[in-house]
Amino acid sequence: MQSIDGESMGSTWAVRYVGADDSPEKIRDGVEARLLLVDQQMSTWKADSDLSRFNAAPAGSWNVLPPELFKVIESALELAEDTGGAYDPTVGPLVDLWGFGAAGSRREPPDPASIEAMRERTGWQRVRFDASQRRILQSGATHLDLSSIAPGYALDLIGEYLEAQGIGDYLVEVGGELRGRGSRPGGSAWHVAIQRPLDNDSADGSITPQHVIGLRDAALGSSGDYRHFFEAGGRRYAHRIDPRSGWPLDNGVASVTVMAPLGIDADALATALSVLGVDAGLEYAGRRGVAALFILRKGEGFEERMTPTFAALLAR
Repeated sequence: MQSIDGESMGSTWAVRYVGADDSPEKIRDGVEARLLLVDQQMSTWKADSDLSRFNAAPAGSWNVLPPELFKVIESALELAEDTGGAYDPTVGPLVDLWGFGAAGSRREPPDPASIEAMRERTGWQRVRFDASQRRILQSGATHLDLSSIAPGYALDLIGEYLEAQGIGDYLVEVGGELRGRGSRPGGSAWHVAIQRPLDNDSADGSITPQHVIGLRDAALGSSGDYRHFFEAGGRRYAHRIDPRSGWPLDNGVASVTVMAPLGIDADALATALSVLGVDAGLEYAGRRGVAALFILRKGEGFEERMTPTFAALLAR
């Protein structure tokens, strides 16, 4: 078992894999190159990223994008259409307005007029793109935010790199999203914990697991309200914004975890299901065959709801 880790995209990453003792330095370089590519193309925190340059481009300009960035935007827009806008990569202006983006934090909600003004700038239907030439039109109001899909895509890039190096047994983590292939030494699945959505971690840095499951040939994505939030007037405002209303979610969903074949899907679907809420989210996941776990806030505790496909994973 080899282990490497580091920091990227404002968070941490780690890779565990079965390989030769002399391989970690080479593998680290390859992993960091993929993470750097995603950060340089898709970060909203870097003014010189490809995404930030598109967001700041002149109104009416067509912008040719790198293939990786275009692929992620196209995937995000497909999910936006499929979920009726519950997932929407154009939510960037609202994320910034609420203080959860690169524009800076805040400790009180914005006024309703400002929220409505930012809603005028959002809507996945307004994005025009030309797939044949890999270009997107900047309308003058478009501000894309890919923070709920880019880490998952990074998992896939790293996984593809590892497999190209002949590594078939690995576990990759980027910002809490996971992708596992093959098995641990000895043949068992990679065991990963789904965190109980507590607002504060323990003093020693440990987490409280809700479940521990085996991850083999799949990715695991999570979306929760317990990491980034502020409280004002007795109400909690978390970073998950409903693009349909312009307000942070207030539907009782503390977290959603999704298992899918690819990281790009697991990551984005977890956010989409959070916005849909438990009833509509379970109905959507059931129709699409998505393995999903909802953890709901109930008084001082939590309650679980899950799809049959996720229940089957826990029963293994």
